[in-house]
Amino acid sequence: MRLTRKRLCSFLIALYCLFSLYAAYHVFFGRRRQTSAASLRGLRKGAAPARDRRGRVQSSLGSEEWNPWEGDEKYEQQHRFKTSLQIVNKSTKGKTDFQVQIWGKAAIGLYLWEHIFEGLLDPTDVTAQWREGNSIVERTHYSFITGPAVVPGYFSVDVNNVVLILNGREKAKVFYATQWLLYAKNLVQTQKLQHLAVVLLGNEHCNNDWINQFLKRNGGFVELLFIIYDSPWINNMDVFQWPLGVATYRNFPVVEASWSMLHNERPYLCNFLGTVYENSSRQELMNILKQEGIDKLCLVSVREQEAALCSGKTELWSQTKPKPCLCTYYLGTLRKQVT
Repeated sequence: MRLTRKRLCSFLIALYCLFSLYAAYHVFFGRRRQTSAASLRGLRKGAAPARDRRGRVQSSLGSEEWNPWEGDEKYEQQHRFKTSLQIVNKSTKGKTDFQVQIWGKAAIGLYLWEHIFEGLLDPTDVTAQWREGNSIVERTHYSFITGPAVVPGYFSVDVNNVVLILNGREKAKVFYATQWLLYAKNLVQTQKLQHLAVVLLGNEHCNNDWINQFLKRNGGFVELLFIIYDSPWINNMDVFQWPLGVATYRNFPVVEASWSMLHNERPYLCNFLGTVYENSSRQELMNILKQEGIDKLCLVSVREQEAALCSGKTELWSQTKPKPCLCTYYLGTLRKQVT
């Protein structure tokens, strides 16, 4: 009897030791296995749905605490995360850091808005009294207004940054442009406007001294000046040269820049297509081109008075240009370096 009791106690002690060893193994090594399984599941997160389900089944079979609703819970978590991400995107979409309004009081404003910003105008009727458009570039919102109804003091100004587009090519236009600058000056003085830039269609003979007093470097309020035609003021700091662009009233199409336009070789050094009047600067230009022999390096097609020389045929030069002229202009622009 004592022997049997002794064997029973030894068996219980051995069983207790085995159970202790199993418990210790499960505590110290079971966590490490679960951690590695979780990391493997994380690596498989971007796999296909079938593979993801197969991974979940394998991990479930290898785990003692299997949750039959684990797939549904994960799907709900992913759905909640995706929904919250969409809400964040909707709340941040359209947010801008700056607002700039462009007042187009010269035809070159249409070139800026339609050909550079590639913006649209409402209404599309070019004879409308008031036309406007909006465009967002990165985190800056640009609005554009133009038309005869855009008159100083007769529209609300709710922005701090304005680009004013003016025509200063002749005396009558200079007087009109000065009225706009005086209006902008009043807005700056009353703190309704903080920053002003001007895009100016300058004088072909560089007689633009009238705007000099409005520049900020001379005690004025115009911080930046973009001027068409050459000027000794250009320093690429506060005065910049601006391209003349295209004659928007001739309905030139908006052409998107392509790789070939930017990188293809251009065989012509320059081109000149236009009307040459007697005793004009253009006639002097043609004489210089011929004397220096540059006309042989450039694409030159001229007309005298109102007659256009297009592909060997004399036709009237109207707003609806003959197709040969348009073709010559288009090809010349693509194949030259300087216009």
